[in-house]
Amino acid sequence: MTTRRLLGLGLVLLATSGLAGCAGPHYLTPEPKRSVQVPAAGQGQEVSVTARDTRQEAVIGTRSGSAGSTAVVIVDPGELTPRLQAEAERAVRDMGFRPVGDAAPGRPDLTLTLKRLDYGRGDAPPMVGSVRLTAVLEAKAQNDGTTYTGSYTARRTQQYAVKPDREANQAMIEELLSDALDRAFLDPELAGLLAR
Repeated sequence: MTTRRLLGLGLVLLATSGLAGCAGPHYLTPEPKRSVQVPAAGQGQEVSVTARDTRQEAVIGTRSGSAGSTAVVIVDPGELTPRLQAEAERAVRDMGFRPVGDAAPGRPDLTLTLKRLDYGRGDAPPMVGSVRLTAVLEAKAQNDGTTYTGSYTARRTQQYAVKPDREANQAMIEELLSDALDRAFLDPELAGLLAR
């Protein structure tokens, strides 16, 4: 095979793989994990813990960046909520409290809400692609008539030469949500109010 034919074949394969990367939706099932140490404030008190995903749709963006594209990125709120619940309970347990599911009068309460999760096109130099990711978590702690609400934003911009496949997109979203969880549970005001 001549060098010219090999080069031509390589260009065809590259173009085909680029098109294949854009063809259909990516259904992501991220499993975010908090990695930071949380403030130890509790002494075994019960805390009601609830996680919610209040996004209006499962589609968080498109891989092409155009609104009408079928190359959508999907994170189902119904699948993500139990994972956020598990991480919220783990954080509360690591703070020294005992997480429970049901709210009760007089019991401290923590609600973790995913308010926003976006996947969009970022700014990049010519011949390079870029994706911009944003996640916003809200944590609301209530205890003894006092409420504290914190908002925690994680952002990431990733450049690439070849469009990310499903696995790469899943890893980026997982890291983004894990960063947002870290930011939320590092807030000493949450643990302080729950322990009051």
